[in-house]
Amino acid sequence: MASIVQTNDLVPSQATTASLWAHKYRGATVEDLDPPPALSSNPTDSISTALMNAYERDYTHLTVVSGDTRALLGYLNIPRLKELLKNGTVKDSDYVEKAMQKFRRRDNVYKVITMDTPLEELEAFFNGEADGNGLQDFAVVTDGSRRFVLGVATKGDLEEFVKRRPS
Repeated sequence: MASIVQTNDLVPSQATTASLWAHKYRGATVEDLDPPPALSSNPTDSISTALMNAYERDYTHLTVVSGDTRALLGYLNIPRLKELLKNGTVKDSDYVEKAMQKFRRRDNVYKVITMDTPLEELEAFFNGEADGNGLQDFAVVTDGSRRFVLGVATKGDLEEFVKRRPS
């Protein structure tokens, strides 16, 4: 199992960008985004149940956790799932595990995003600068020990926060 590290240090090449972000976010953290509570599916849930849950809460991503251990296994990207259904790759009666995107734990280092993570770090994560894994559209928000999934933050949540915040 790959270890998850939390880094708060920025590399020198990000220093100029970080100062611009600091002005935009003014010390705000993920908690200031007020992410909705996590909604997770089990791999053995039907796709139709997962879709209904996502639609009811207007979620674009659902985490997938083990029914036994509650370990985070992967996620469902709802727009991608709609495409899979439209193309006939999956059916709404199939299990979530058939459509979920699994986290690649082997040889990967994951960035830990908590409620205390500064928004500058979250934006860097979305832009692929924080962990070298490329662009990301969402972040799983956990407690500091990674035992509990607290929510999901999206790039759209960050953009909405900036729009609502006075200059």
